[in-house]
This record gives sequence, C-alpha cells and structure tokens, in this order.
Amino acid sequence: MSIYNLRNKNPDILTCLANLSNDEVFTPPKTASDMLNLLPPELFTNPYTKFLDPASKTGVFLREIVKRLIHGLKDVIPDLHERVEHIMRNQVYGIAVTDLTGMISRRTVYCSMNVQSEFSVCRFDDDEGRIRFREIEHTYGSNGRCIYCGAKRDDEGEEKYAYEFIHTERPEEILKMKFDVVISNPPYQMGDGGYGASAVPIYQKFVEQAKKLKPKYIAMIIPARWYAGGKGLDDFREEMLNDRRIRIIHDYPEADDCFSGVQIKGGVCYFLWDRDNPGDCEITNHIGENVSVMMRPLREKGNDTLIRYNEAIPILHKVQSLHEDSFADIVSISKPFGLRTYVTGEPERQNKRDIKLYAQKSIGYMNRDEITQNADLIDRYKVFIPRLGSGSDSFPHSILGRPFVGEPGTICTETYLLIGPFDDEETSQNVLSYIATKFFRFLVLLKKNTQDATSKVYSLVPMQDFTRPYTDEYLYAKYSLTPEEISFIDSMIRPMTLNED
Repeated sequence: MSIYNLRNKNPDILTCLANLSNDEVFTPPKTASDMLNLLPPELFTNPYTKFLDPASKTGVFLREIVKRLIHGLKDVIPDLHERVEHIMRNQVYGIAVTDLTGMISRRTVYCSMNVQSEFSVCRFDDDEGRIRFREIEHTYGSNGRCIYCGAKRDDEGEEKYAYEFIHTERPEEILKMKFDVVISNPPYQMGDGGYGASAVPIYQKFVEQAKKLKPKYIAMIIPARWYAGGKGLDDFREEMLNDRRIRIIHDYPEADDCFSGVQIKGGVCYFLWDRDNPGDCEITNHIGENVSVMMRPLREKGNDTLIRYNEAIPILHKVQSLHEDSFADIVSISKPFGLRTYVTGEPERQNKRDIKLYAQKSIGYMNRDEITQNADLIDRYKVFIPRLGSGSDSFPHSILGRPFVGEPGTICTETYLLIGPFDDEETSQNVLSYIATKFFRFLVLLKKNTQDATSKVYSLVPMQDFTRPYTDEYLYAKYSLTPEEISFIDSMIRPMTLNED
C-alpha cells in the first residue's frame, strides 16, 4: 500500500512507457490529473461515487482516482487498509482495450498483475479484480465491415481489436451498474490501410457509448478533428456542437503540448460533459506557453464547425457582419476534371489536340477529347491550388500549398482544386494575391483541422472584387481589425511567396 501513501523519489514509470500504436496513445499522468481536476472535488469524498475507464491502457486514470479517494475518504473510513479495500472493490472500474493493457492496468492500480498474489494491495478471488478484458469478435455486415466499429473483414496486417465497450448496443449491460464518472483516453482509429484522417475514426463511438450510461460526468481526451467533421465524424460533430452539457474543453492544436513526442494531425482536446448543468462552454486554447480562455457556445451562429481559437471569434464576427458571399462558391470539388492522382499523361505533346496536365510533382499532356468533366473550363483562366495543405502543426505555418494560374489549355488531376474560372490573367493574378494574404489563410485555418484542404475549408473566406490585387494591410483596414487581432493572425500564419514554379 506504500505506493499510495508514500512519495517515491523515482520517476513515475507511466511517464516512461512508449505508445503501442498510433491509436493507442498513453495518457501522461499530468494530463490524467488535469482532467480529474475538471471534476467537482466532492466526488472524491463520497464513498459511493463510482468511476469507470472504458478503455484502460496503463491504468493511469484509475490510479490517480484511487490516490484522490484515499485522501478524500480518510475521515469517512479512517483505517487505511479498510479504505483501500473499499475503494478497490466498490469505486474504481476499468475495461481494458487489450489483454496486455489489462495486465498493465492491474499492475498500475493493484501493484500486481496477479490480483490474487500477496503483492496485490487488494486481493480478489478472480483473475481480473475490477479491471476486465474480454476478447470478442467483430460482427460483420453485408458490406464486409464490422457493424459497430467499421473494421474490414480479413485485412491482413490491419489492427482488428474488437473493443468490448463499443461492440454492443447496450454498454450498461457490460458491468451492470450505474457510474457517476466515465473518464478515458479511448483508441482513436481503426486501421483500414489509410493513415491519420484517412483511417476510420472510432474515438467518437466511445463518447457516444459513454453517454448511453447516463453518468453525471464524462471526461475524455480525443483528437480534435471532430471540430470540422469529415470521414465518419459529421454526425458526431453535429451532436457535440448541439450538446450544451459539454461545459469545458481544453484544446491543443499541437498534440505535443499535451502528449510529449506524439504527432496527431489536427491536435487533441479533452472535455467535461456535465449531465445536469447545461450551458455555454469554457474553451481553453493551449498554444505552447500561451493560454486563452473564453466562455462561449460551441456553435457560433451560422457556422457548422467549432471555431477552436478564442481570439478568432471577434475577427470572424467582423468579417461576417458584411454579409459577403463565400469564396468557397468558386472552389471546385475533388477531381475537377475527373482525373485521379496517379494520372500523369504523356511526357510530350503527341498532337495539336493535346493540353497541359498538372499532376502530382509533374507536368504531362493529354488529348482534350479524353476530358469529359468540366471540359468547358479547359480554355478558361483558373487558379490551381494543392488539395493537401501544410502538414505542420507548429505555428506559424503556411496553411495552404502554393497556388498558381492555370492558363487556357490546362487541366489538373485531383492533386489540385480548381478556383474560378476567370476571364483574364489579371483577374487570376489578383485571386493569387488574395490567397497569399495571411488574412485569407487565417480564415481557412478556422475550418481546416487536418492536412486535407477540400472546398469546405474556404467557406468562411469572404468573396472580394478581383478587379484589384489584395494585401493584408488593405484587408485589415476593410474589416477594422485591431492591432491585437492582427498580431494574433501574424502569430499563426507564415508569409507566402508566389512564384512561377
């Protein structure tokens, strides 16, 4: 029991564990403690409060809860041995994500992987104590995917864990008890041959299942990609933005500020869901050493995404007060000419019907008769911009790839999006000048939480009169931005230099 009532000078071993995989990121003890600080302190002085981690990996949440309960219940249950026995048997529960993490969690919480051994701080009659693991199978539908998590059938080399908590319609039947607090760092994605945002997200399913348990509080740390929705997350984003029981969010655009040494595109966040006290949300942005706090609704009027940066809210309000059309209206969907990324064309022109093809890292030529989608745009001026924006999570960065003018007689693969069309080169160059401004790319950032920059990320950017070029100075004056607002934009966005490449 000394592990809970004596301070050890050795480093906390849970700060030294390497992550098992991209979707099993271990929670640092400090982050677990910060999340527990969101909860009312009286929960830890009540001998009847029940806590559940439905995706236990290292047992760090359960260990930190036990430490607080041992301190909080000292007046209620004065005898330390009796207190620990009561806490271990009646208040802290876990569902491990794998057999291995189950063993790690038991070692963390009970001080012994074998809960029947003399080294366990609380000895149980079974092999698991209050931290269970059940190896279950996926349930595949007619499309060959699991009906619960979306895992593909028989994909060699892919992770195929069937996590117990999300592989049931009735999670309350797993442990058959009521919980006051559900707290966790769930698995983030199910590998499907993709990476990052292209894999199947599953963390939202843990949040949805936790709500089915109807606890008083839910605290989870998850990727922040849900702010703008996307693959498998649109319904979840809508539900979260409209759920006024989410009262606190701590947002980390750079995941490394929360998980040292871990890169998660779009960053991470942890939140507190308070069942009985709906209202606005206290959002705290963490950007390096800079911290910003604001109480506000999750859904800004007229927006279908969570605007993550508090300092951006007054800027966005000023822009939207002019009620201008959206720049997204002139940005194409994916594959503007119906050509996939791997299409490269011929290295040289074969005949006079050939047109220039801008492909991934190359320029080729195709016969114009092969183009059946948007063929009317071939001989117009347009702007091409890479669909994949900057992959950096460090600020300032460029947000978007460098755009260029697509002269008449040019097309592109899905490597690029098409902006336009325009009547002449001067107009196209004026559009380039607008895209190059920090103002433009800052508004894109508010919708762009991953490297993928589809037409949707341009929806907050206002349309301009492109008979003239644009500079940041002109735009800052037009929208009456303050020096503080300009300084914030400068801190987030790197200058962009346009060239002919």
